[in-house]
Amino acid sequence: MKLSIKKSGRFTYLYAVKGYRDERGVSTSKVVRKFGTIEDLKERLNGEDPVEWARAQVAEMTSSEQSEKQEILVKYKPSVQLKKNEQRRFNGGYLFLQKIYHELGLDRVCKNIACNRKFEYDLDGILSRLIYTRIMYPGSKRSSLEESRRYMEQPGIDLHEIYRALSVLSGESDFIQSQVYRNSQKVIPRKTGVIYYDCTNYYFESEEESGLRQYGLSKDHRPNPIVQMGLFMDMEGIPLAFNINPGNTSEQLTMRPLEQKLNDNFKISKLVVCTDAGLSSYENRKSNDVGERAFITVQSLKKLKNHLQEWALNPEGWHLKGSDQVFDIGQLDEKDGHIYHATFYKSRWINENGLEQKLIVTYSLKYRDYLGYVRNRQVERAQKTLGKGRAKLNSKRSTDYRRFINQTSYTPDGELAPLTSYSLDREMVEQEERFDGYYGVCTDLPDDDPVILKYNSFRWKVEDCLRVMKTDFVARPVFLQRDDRIKAHFLTCFLSLLIMRLLEKKVNRAGHKFSVREISSTLAGMDFCSIPGEGFVPTYTRNTLTDHLHGSAGFRTDTQIITKQTMRKIISSTRKRDKE
Repeated sequence: MKLSIKKSGRFTYLYAVKGYRDERGVSTSKVVRKFGTIEDLKERLNGEDPVEWARAQVAEMTSSEQSEKQEILVKYKPSVQLKKNEQRRFNGGYLFLQKIYHELGLDRVCKNIACNRKFEYDLDGILSRLIYTRIMYPGSKRSSLEESRRYMEQPGIDLHEIYRALSVLSGESDFIQSQVYRNSQKVIPRKTGVIYYDCTNYYFESEEESGLRQYGLSKDHRPNPIVQMGLFMDMEGIPLAFNINPGNTSEQLTMRPLEQKLNDNFKISKLVVCTDAGLSSYENRKSNDVGERAFITVQSLKKLKNHLQEWALNPEGWHLKGSDQVFDIGQLDEKDGHIYHATFYKSRWINENGLEQKLIVTYSLKYRDYLGYVRNRQVERAQKTLGKGRAKLNSKRSTDYRRFINQTSYTPDGELAPLTSYSLDREMVEQEERFDGYYGVCTDLPDDDPVILKYNSFRWKVEDCLRVMKTDFVARPVFLQRDDRIKAHFLTCFLSLLIMRLLEKKVNRAGHKFSVREISSTLAGMDFCSIPGEGFVPTYTRNTLTDHLHGSAGFRTDTQIITKQTMRKIISSTRKRDKE
């Protein structure tokens, strides 16, 4: 800020003038305060030099502005139109993501890749924008470019460069995953003693099979080609690594190659792998029953041998954590709230084709009632279907109500023939009722049963990770065609999930629990109105979540106005790198 002296006619005017750069980067200035004429000031200052007095006022205003204590007054005229195509609204929510992006060293990773690959486009700018928009404004690559123009820092990239970058990112996927794992340990301690694995698939809008896009068993029940994704997660719910396979690949075959990557690229050789029943094949268990590796997996009680089923369903010999009493679950007091919500357990070692493993069975009255409620609803649907006189039995999954419909072919004389009748399969209903409330787990670990059950109880987190990518980050349907670009798409989804989980950990301290959807929608709504020459005025609502976001990041954007100088400092702070 400086003093401006201008003569007009018989009078000399004194002004406080501030220089700044407009939205186009052109240097200009504006009058901040009018002191009046020298002639008038001489009378009011009782002989004091008006110019020296004005200089002192400018110096005080500059000092006050630097300490951000000055009141900023902005004048608007209703008669003045806005400048055409002038952007006045900017998003600052991405800055919280950008801070974690740089803490993970992704900017350095991109720089290393660019040095080795020898291309000129901004890989860091492309990857960061694809991640931020995947979290806040999920959509296509074209829409990601358009949405990224909302940010304080404008992208200098073109759409064709984004597609070229996808091919590079695909080729460097393993390197990027291993690097962010190492760097993430500076952000949060990684607990990899037990890791969790699960698979899901994503469908395409295309109906043509090619490369990774293959027809398979779709978990979305859609008649489209799919691609399969396997994901490893640590004990804190933070994703570790992922792989992409063709849609017709058996998920039983996807875990071991990714385990090998953890050993080779992440240097994680000592691990316990926890999976659901769909991945609990004998081969997978056997492969992890070696050296420093072990397994915990869900065991279907219905698939056990008869003598093991009889043992599992026997009401005697059950234990409860924290109690030395041995319980008979057939004699439980269901009116006792503690008993109703308790989980009883018992265990024994079994041998399957030379594989020694401990079978742990749990029982819960609450879980029994839940399974009974779900099945009764399915039976009702089956009866309604029978009442309509038709039944499509193409699918008989374990969760499909149509498994309770029995199909019989006959002739009017009672012989087998093409004529078909349908009835409710009450034998199957009764068979399933026997297992209500029971749950099985197998492991080769010698740990106490409650410890194993606690490890297994975290398995829902990996399922939630896959749900977040599908639902909140809209990773499907996939519109890309080339395999390398498909892999890069899921790499950006994986990195988005990693950054969001780390932000979630930072924000959800002191007993609070904000969901991914709450955090992402809040970030997307943290907009600012640009005041030319002055700074930015927040237009979002300050609440508990925004307070936690600012507390986790170490900067604040929730003041009445943020000067341009302060905003530059905030942006710079999100790009700082931790010391190696």
